[in-house]
Amino acid sequence: MRFLVDECTGPAVAEWLRSLHHEVFSSYDGARGLDDVSIIEKANFGNYILITNDKDFGELVFRMKRPHKGVILLRLKNERYKNKIAVLQRVLELYSDKLANNFITVTEKSVRIVGERRGGRGDSFI
Repeated sequence: MRFLVDECTGPAVAEWLRSLHHEVFSSYDGARGLDDVSIIEKANFGNYILITNDKDFGELVFRMKRPHKGVILLRLKNERYKNKIAVLQRVLELYSDKLANNFITVTEKSVRIVGERRGGRGDSFI
């Protein structure tokens, strides 16, 4: 899969995804300081699924109707990179078929999927 990892999500997540042989663009490494509109455009045109902690992307997708190839919004209480990786690992294991073209909000306990290919709204990890 192709992922664009937002700067706020951090380089450890990008490196972990690379270790799983995913194609990854990290804005932390390659585009620091890029504004949100430019990030979602790069993700869309590059066919990347965006991984972010920034809830402003919800406004870009739902209010401003910005096109995207998929967004994973991490809404975590524990923002440490090890927790981000653990949560994303479960998302990839359980929902990899639903990542493309959907907006997915993830907490430590739940996943909410909104978009073209629904089929898991309000699912729980537990």
